[in-house]
Amino acid sequence: MLDKKFSPDRQTAFEARFEAQKIAFGPVVFQCVRYAWKRGMLQTLADAGETGLSIADMAGTGRWTEYALKVVLETCLSAGVVFVHDGRYALDKAGFCVLTDSITQINIDFNHDVCYQGLFKLDESLDAEKPIGLKALGEWPTLYQGLSELSEPAKTSWFAFDHYYSDTSFPSIMPDVFATAPRKVMDVGANTGKFSCAALAYNADVELHLVDLPRQLSVASTTLETAGVRARAQLHPTDLLDAALALPAGMDVIWMSQFLSCFSEPAIATILQRAAAALAPQGQLLVMDTFWDRQRYDIASYCLINTSPYFTAMASGNSKIYESGDYVRLAEAAGLKLLTARDGIGYCHSLLRFGRSE
Repeated sequence: MLDKKFSPDRQTAFEARFEAQKIAFGPVVFQCVRYAWKRGMLQTLADAGETGLSIADMAGTGRWTEYALKVVLETCLSAGVVFVHDGRYALDKAGFCVLTDSITQINIDFNHDVCYQGLFKLDESLDAEKPIGLKALGEWPTLYQGLSELSEPAKTSWFAFDHYYSDTSFPSIMPDVFATAPRKVMDVGANTGKFSCAALAYNADVELHLVDLPRQLSVASTTLETAGVRARAQLHPTDLLDAALALPAGMDVIWMSQFLSCFSEPAIATILQRAAAALAPQGQLLVMDTFWDRQRYDIASYCLINTSPYFTAMASGNSKIYESGDYVRLAEAAGLKLLTARDGIGYCHSLLRFGRSE
C-alpha cells in the first residue's frame, strides 16, 4: 500500500485549529463557491483579467446585488478562489480550477445534485448500514434500482461522474482484455453497455454476455442497438445480491469495472465465488477499479476516499472505495490468485488480473 501524507508533518496548534474550522464551515464554502461558478461570478472575474472588478462594477451589470456579491465573494476569498487588490476582486488559481477543470466541475455537480441532501443522514446510514439518505432522491432499496428513474439534475450528474472515471480508461485496456484471445467475454455490472460496445468494436469475433439488473440491461440493450452490435450480445438479467443465482459458465474472460465497490465485503465474496465457478479452465477474471491505496498522487486518493460516504448514505449503505488488498484477499478466498496488477490507467484506475488458484 502506498503511504499517503495529506497534511504537513509538523502542524502547529494554530494551523491545526484553522484546518479544523475549514472542516466546520466546509458545507458553507462549498455552496458559496458553487453559486459563484454557476451564477457567472467567476467567469466575469476571469474575463476581467488581473485588474479585477470592484463590487460596484459587478453590481452595475444588474446580474447580482451588492449584498449577494459581498456574501459570496468574501467566502470565495476565504477559500482562495479569488483575491482582492485595491478593492478589486480577481480570480485566483483555485477559482480558475473551478471554472475550467472538468473533474472539479463533475465532482461539484455530483456532490451537490446527488449527495448533498442525503449526506445529512450519513450518521443514520452508518449506524444502520443502509442508504437512509437515498430518500432525498427516491424510494428504492439502493440507488442502483433507481438509476434509470433519477430525476434531473441528479441523473445527468451521476452518469457524468460515473462515466468520467470509467470512460477515460476504456481505450487503453482493450489489449489487456483480449491478451488471452478470449472468444466469450462476460461484462458483469454492464451498466449502460459502454464497455461491451467498446469490446465488440475492438474484436469482431468476440461473444459478449452482459450481466446486470433488468432495468440497467434495458438501457444497455438500447446502447448496443444504437451501435449496431446487439446481435452479438446476450443479456442476463441478474440481481447479484442473490447469492443463489449462478453466472453463465464457460467464460474465457470475466470483466468487472467499477462494480465490486458497489457491494459489501460479504456480497463481494459471493460474487467472486460465482465468477470463479463461471470461468473456463484457463479463464481469467479482470477487475478494474479505483483503489485509493494505488494512486500516484494524494489528490486522487483524497477524492476516492471521500467518495465512500456517498456509497454509505446514497448507494448501498455498506460499500465503499476499497483498498486493492481487500479484493485480493476476497479473491483468494474464492479460489482465485492474483496474476498481475497494472496501475495508472485512465484517470485513476488499476487493473487486477486473476486466474484459478488450482
